[in-house]
Amino acid sequence: MNLDQVITLIEQMLKTSLIVGGPVLLTAFGVGMLVSIFQAATQIQEMTLTFIPKIVATVIALIVFGSWMFVELTDYFRSIFESIHTLIQ
Repeated sequence: MNLDQVITLIEQMLKTSLIVGGPVLLTAFGVGMLVSIFQAATQIQEMTLTFIPKIVATVIALIVFGSWMFVELTDYFRSIFESIHTLIQ
């Protein structure tokens, strides 16, 4: 395994992790920003108001995007396992 192969594997891994984790993280970020704006506008500083909407939105995003995320990760691992014989030389 040479340096080019290692860099390619790391690049694929980072790209896949960003693609798979992106929708859930962006959902949590968006809901967090909306709750922060609501708290700033109303001056309500309740801590549970911050966490509960983000948790609910994250669970909903996992339900919506879960099957797609599973397919993406399965394709990534399949491509890694299929290329093992070329990497070990």
